Amino acid sequence: MHPPLPRTGRLGLDARMTAPPAPPGLADIQAAAMALAGLAVRTPLLPCPALSARLDARVFVKAETLQRTGSFKVRGAYTLLARLPPAVRARGVVAHSSGNHAQGVADAARHFGVPAAIVMPSDAPPPKIAGTRARGAEVILYDRAQGDRLAIAEALAAERGAVLVPPFDHPDIIAGQGTAGLEVVEDLDRLGLSPDIVLVPTSGGGLLAGTCLGLGALVPEARIHPVEPEGYDDTARSLAAGRRVRLGATPPSLCDALLLPEPGALTFPVNAARAAEGLVVSEESVRRALAHAERELKLVVEPGGAVGLAALLAGRVAVSGRTVVVLLTGGNVAPALLAEILRTQTDTEPS
Repeated sequence: MHPPLPRTGRLGLDARMTAPPAPPGLADIQAAAMALAGLAVRTPLLPCPALSARLDARVFVKAETLQRTGSFKVRGAYTLLARLPPAVRARGVVAHSSGNHAQGVADAARHFGVPAAIVMPSDAPPPKIAGTRARGAEVILYDRAQGDRLAIAEALAAERGAVLVPPFDHPDIIAGQGTAGLEVVEDLDRLGLSPDIVLVPTSGGGLLAGTCLGLGALVPEARIHPVEPEGYDDTARSLAAGRRVRLGATPPSLCDALLLPEPGALTFPVNAARAAEGLVVSEESVRRALAHAERELKLVVEPGGAVGLAALLAGRVAVSGRTVVVLLTGGNVAPALLAEILRTQTDTEPS
């Protein structure tokens, strides 16, 4: 298991180190799962009978929308903070996030009784900003179009002597996120099933890497697909190119949680070695997925958390006869946006 790591910098590394840390292994993810017991919610793996019948498949959704803070992100945040030496952790933590990692770090910091400062874009959904503040964190807003959230967070961490908690590029973050995949395998095993296809909403790639290293190690035949919104398909392009591809100009998107232009330096090699091809979905298919989740599954899902469901509904991957798991990674959607989508989406069938 990785020891506690008091690190700072882009990868959570000491500036004197020249190489990134090794990614976690299955044993690290299993240890994280044990440490998270009683802290993180063991979210349900829900069957989708109507969708299964329609697609001639066995479809399940992993409802991380019901996780603490409404997102899987708390798994990684708790894992990293728990592994810090108490004296280092007591200096406080700094993070940068559009909202879900922000709330996860704030929640973990509150649990450990340490201060947290979170750098967030000023156009982040108001419920995410409010949720971060409600958990006791200091929120520093910046202009997404002009500011560099990483530079702001690094400078703040250096100034305060705090620990920078990266959103994805850290072994402990990856290990924590990978615990969701372990739960999927265990829950399906109780039903006598094993996942054939797993659809993972992807941005920096921490959840995808954790799923590849955890679920993928236990079920090597499973096809683990990253799913991204149009215009932010950096992981799909990078996997196709065999190297990290950084996007140029990017369009506005509903999927505020998935707007990074480049995969992580630590996560991408893991995902390049194990993930299946990337799937890309349209804004309209994301809207359809949100409406389907609310009307058919009775779950509130945010746009970035619904891209896997969008890919399934839009027929982006062949699933007939397979056991399919869709990770619903977040439910922190602005009520006004959800209401508008439900008002305008009258047909949740795939196009």
